[in-house]
Amino acid sequence: MCDVEPFYISCGCNRTPHCVDWASSGVLCFGACHSVAIYHPEGYSQGHGTISHTLIKHTGRVNCVKWIQKSNLQASDERFISGSVDKTAIVWKKQKNNQYIPVSVLDFHSGSITVVNGIELTNQKETYVVTGSTDSQVMIWKDSGTDEFTPLQSLNFGSGFVLDISLVCLPSVEVPLFACGCDDHKIHLYTLQDDFKIFQFFSKVMSLQGHEDWVRAVNFCVEDSGDIMLASAGQDYLIRIWRLSRRQAGVDDVIKSVQQLSIDEEIKMRENTFSFTCKGKKHMFAVSLESVLSGHENWIYSIRWQPPVVMETSNHQPMRLLSASMDKTMIIWSPDQDSGVWIEQMRVGEVGGNTLGLYGGMFAPDGKSIIAHGYQGAFHQWSHDEVSNQWRPVVTGSGHFDEVEDLGWDTGGGQFVVSVSKDQTTRLHAPTTYKQGQEIWYEIARPQVHGYDLQCLAMINRYKFASGADEKVIRAFEAPRNFIENFCSLCGKDLKSELQKEEAQNRPEGASVPALGLSNKAVFSGERISDNRELQPHPNDQYPEVYFTPMTLTEPPTEEQLLQNTLWPETQKLYGHGYEIFSLASDPQGKILVSACKAAKAEFAGLILWDTVSWTQLSTLSGHTLTVTQMAFSHNGNFLLSVSRDRTWMVYKKKTSDQPESDPLFSKLIGTDKKSAVHARIIWSCAWSPDDKHFFTASRDKKIIVWQNPGLCDDLASALQPVDSVTLPDSVTAIDVSNHLLPDNRHLLAAGLDNGRISLYTWKPTVDKSSGFQLVAELDQSQSHHLTVKRIRFSPQLKNNKIQELASCSLDHCVKLYRTDLSKL
Repeated sequence: MCDVEPFYISCGCNRTPHCVDWASSGVLCFGACHSVAIYHPEGYSQGHGTISHTLIKHTGRVNCVKWIQKSNLQASDERFISGSVDKTAIVWKKQKNNQYIPVSVLDFHSGSITVVNGIELTNQKETYVVTGSTDSQVMIWKDSGTDEFTPLQSLNFGSGFVLDISLVCLPSVEVPLFACGCDDHKIHLYTLQDDFKIFQFFSKVMSLQGHEDWVRAVNFCVEDSGDIMLASAGQDYLIRIWRLSRRQAGVDDVIKSVQQLSIDEEIKMRENTFSFTCKGKKHMFAVSLESVLSGHENWIYSIRWQPPVVMETSNHQPMRLLSASMDKTMIIWSPDQDSGVWIEQMRVGEVGGNTLGLYGGMFAPDGKSIIAHGYQGAFHQWSHDEVSNQWRPVVTGSGHFDEVEDLGWDTGGGQFVVSVSKDQTTRLHAPTTYKQGQEIWYEIARPQVHGYDLQCLAMINRYKFASGADEKVIRAFEAPRNFIENFCSLCGKDLKSELQKEEAQNRPEGASVPALGLSNKAVFSGERISDNRELQPHPNDQYPEVYFTPMTLTEPPTEEQLLQNTLWPETQKLYGHGYEIFSLASDPQGKILVSACKAAKAEFAGLILWDTVSWTQLSTLSGHTLTVTQMAFSHNGNFLLSVSRDRTWMVYKKKTSDQPESDPLFSKLIGTDKKSAVHARIIWSCAWSPDDKHFFTASRDKKIIVWQNPGLCDDLASALQPVDSVTLPDSVTAIDVSNHLLPDNRHLLAAGLDNGRISLYTWKPTVDKSSGFQLVAELDQSQSHHLTVKRIRFSPQLKNNKIQELASCSLDHCVKLYRTDLSKL
């Protein structure tokens, strides 16, 4: 078996409020579809804004993740919890090889788990985990040092829901306390109590009132004085800061007594007290409202205190609080040094009008950086520059936040990968060398931001592609000059040769999207927009134009730059299909584009050929009766292969120079029908061998079948008989064959399965009836994908004459790149 090494993972964060958490070591974990991704932010743990690996165990979307914190509220990277739509929570533990394995599955809830939290009492070697669910239950779990979490107690909230949970260990008491932010506009406090030292249970000690809408976020921290600070935020756009102070317990009737503290005639603060008994001792705490902060203009989804490690080592620095809101901003709050009044210290946020705000934000372990995640699954990170005292955006990883349907390598040597997704974006991934020549892959452009779910893609040449979406139109795009300049700068290419090679002198500078428009409009150099120009609203409505501003990149673009300044101009719209576009392919010379749409009848299942120079329709090829799922041109461009839901394949042959000019460019050579079909289910994928002597088809019936090229057969009927086949463990949804023949006339084939796994085979023709297939690598779901593989593509060129790179995309929102050494096969 050969080694297949994943070296690039691109995926977006799930669009839920509690889906990201940052450990004290600098490692981030976040939910990505059904998996948990381990992410290394720029500047921490030698990270460069890249994902190292994904963890697979859940069977539904991951809603929430949380590192289990120590008693001092430091979020260790040793264990974390994840909660999912599959109604389970999982505790993951770090191994010596820095990998994480599931050590305990918490299965109790009857609804989706929406919030998790955990705390380890280091002195007692006990860990408590709290899980909240849409079943209106909060479950408390306990571990006594064995990683075996057992249910301790269940709390029923009736018809209400818990929207956030925060845990703290009461100082000097070593007793856990947790707060629940709920949809009844209240914050409920629970603490551990015991009954004559025999039975431990959590009991509600107080409900804090004041919010006028759902309480979306709660977070504890411990002040240097020993007081506990609780911040809460919600849908009333307000933040409340509560102080919990220890009191001397002695008289029973002081519980819930009220002491009025006059501030002025209009503002009065109440101090409520609660008491509890634990380990035979009675404890009392007083709760008072410290401050109410107003600054956001929409729901506040996240509130986080500055990490305690910073506060312990920087006694002269005041406490800071970070809030993230659907108004697209994050605010850092801190008390004024003179008056003690909490004020807004700094505000950062997105620019542009096509996003829906932030779901969460948090401080870095050292407090010098902040990160947020939003509706489009992207991370937004800012770091504090101590020299200029400014917060500046830094490089982050990014990826699709919905199912990825198709991808392709550029035809000019496999320098980058373009992917399309149901998140309605086309993204370009490339290996940058901005870090002292170190090759790190990032998303460096977002050529298309569409209004329909994107379905398919065809690379026509290095800087031109066509895409199809859930509409009847095919759209073609060409790279603008500004992209080529930045691509060369970031990826170490020679700009002069690229511009000459691609005749970029007449290219537009960039592209912009008109208000309420779907098409990317070209912007030429004479139309450059000054950096000082302000965005003006459209005269007829409230939607602003998305203006293009040329930029010179020295590092990969931020999310804001990707959204606004990396679009490619749309050069053509092609009409002709009766239903939504489903598949596209381009010939090796980039002169012919073929398209197919969804079809339930033969009249709509035809393939349309387009001239990519004049963008005229050449002809329509018939033969199939249902949707054509994939098409592929042979490497010499003389044959076109198509496979369909009707379980058949067709081969069309290009006319030769001696044929009459009036003959169609391609005509049907041969194909299977209902009687001669060998596959028993839908054929999902197809590919040609590098010498064009054979082609491969892959089907839901779990088989990959090899066929002889009918154009090279003396007897066409013999082409309907399979040459070889192999049966895989699951439905085969994507295949590709490397352009490079291995020694002994062997072909390297990659297969993506319905369960997300990827297998590599070699195949060679055999004289006898024995199979020529040999399994050489099998990737598990953590290395490959955990949902259906939609497309798999080998890079057209080898790296260092021996390294074959492979790209795959899946319904799990991921684009992954792998490399394998062909010299070892």
